[in-house]
Amino acid sequence: MVKVKFIRLAEVINKKQDKRVMSVSIKPTLYDCTGMIWFTDIQLQEGPVLNGYAPHTESRLEKLKEDGSIKNPVWFNGVVRSEETIILFNVGETSAGLDIHIYPKLSMSAVTVKLSQGIGGQQVSFPGTIGKDVELALLASTRECTKNGVSEPKEGFYQYSAAWDSKHKVTLEKGKSARVLFTMQEMQDGGEPF
Repeated sequence: MVKVKFIRLAEVINKKQDKRVMSVSIKPTLYDCTGMIWFTDIQLQEGPVLNGYAPHTESRLEKLKEDGSIKNPVWFNGVVRSEETIILFNVGETSAGLDIHIYPKLSMSAVTVKLSQGIGGQQVSFPGTIGKDVELALLASTRECTKNGVSEPKEGFYQYSAAWDSKHKVTLEKGKSARVLFTMQEMQDGGEPF
């Protein structure tokens, strides 16, 4: 098994003149090396102090296991009329992406269906009208939004569930209702600290 090691490198780029920077080209140069190397999450920032960072999660996250086996995805479903806050319980050790399916009982006007975290953060809305008895799907697992299986535009963010419990606001056109289904694969920290 390959051990992935994260090394943070920082360099100062001094400008020759006090003008706005329009572009930056980075050309990594290596010599006298063996093995594999990946460059991820290149960050440029202004000022004399480095901000915080987060290493790439791919090498650290695993699907939640129970008794040595991967736990099946969990589902939460219900009916929403106009607007409701839904609380999801995520027993994983960290956040998990949500796949959300909405089945309207009546047609809804453009931008009247919205999803958000907590009291309104990470909001997503749908610019098209949504007919009755369609399936609107916002899928964090595959990074796609569909209506009856066909790609559908969205404005905003894919949704996720924080570890333990998280609140999710579902807003529909006033006086209208829809079935909603939230699905998530709970996750655990699978890597060793860097």
